[in-house]
Amino acid sequence: MNFEKLITKHVQKLVPYLSARRIGGHGHNFLNANESPKSEGYFLNSSTLNRYPDCQPEDLIERYADYAGVHKSMVLAARGSDEVIGLIIRTFCEAGSEGILIAPPTYGMYEVAANTNNVLVATAKREADFSLKAQSLIDAVNSSSFKIKAVFIDSPANPLGNIFEKAELEKLLKALPDTLIVMDEAYVEFASEADDYTSMVKDHENLIITRTLSKAFALAGLRCGFAIANENIIKAMLKVIDPYPISDPVAQIAVQALSDHGIEMTRERVVKCNERRAKLKEALESLPFVVKTFDSVGNFILVEFKDGPKVFDAMVQKGVILRSFETKPGLKNCVRITIGSDAELEELMRYLKGVEI
Repeated sequence: MNFEKLITKHVQKLVPYLSARRIGGHGHNFLNANESPKSEGYFLNSSTLNRYPDCQPEDLIERYADYAGVHKSMVLAARGSDEVIGLIIRTFCEAGSEGILIAPPTYGMYEVAANTNNVLVATAKREADFSLKAQSLIDAVNSSSFKIKAVFIDSPANPLGNIFEKAELEKLLKALPDTLIVMDEAYVEFASEADDYTSMVKDHENLIITRTLSKAFALAGLRCGFAIANENIIKAMLKVIDPYPISDPVAQIAVQALSDHGIEMTRERVVKCNERRAKLKEALESLPFVVKTFDSVGNFILVEFKDGPKVFDAMVQKGVILRSFETKPGLKNCVRITIGSDAELEELMRYLKGVEI
């Protein structure tokens, strides 16, 4: 049997998103996936596992709505913010004729999700310092050869670590009232409160915020993310989502993480992570082969080395796995480093000091 003939033409051309786990790598110190260096203990009640879960578990939705400061009708839960990205594209973009706008370098799943759903992708240019301006996005939407239904912006940006300024977002929302503006806030807990734009959803019908428990909440293995948007947008996405996206164990653990105690632990975790980030940045800048460390408000730092591939390979040989962005626009010789534990970062620096470039 020729299996290629069974696969749809657009899937035959697909290149899957190379997540940290999919890339792999043999090591013991994984600083490549922006994960928390440790997890917490949670209680699991197995007495309900014989029943199908609710599509949108009420306790979970209410807890996250309270945490985000919005009404529960404005919240959707999914298997990580990656699923939310796909849901937005599937719900609002006509395959083959409409598309999305991104501003590389940015999170790779936006383009992958579009390609998977046979949706077109346009790009906008960032400034020389990698900041992003509303006018660049507006011009790209208006000059596109196809209709752009959604603009995807990560803030804090991955792998850059910078913020899309609130004034720029307000300008964008005003200029493009009939285009969905998707703000990916996966790392927002590591930034300041002023950089969280969730409250703006109430006043802007075309704004969608995506969030996750994977980063600051240290629950990457749980796969639980959220969309925060106008009630009509949430209703539309619920038409497309699978029947049981949130398993019962996921809902149980997520509700515990969103308790007062869980939120307090997250805030403490963020403070300690940010302290380690500042310490690592200073240590990296003392190395003679570091060209630049990017300012970051995420749980990672992007670093430009004189020879990024050599540094990356040298760390692999020591069992320290980083993430190379060598092939991304404007990021030659750049490597992203997750803010791990004190011990993990001390080991990283010890090995880096032994690299000769």
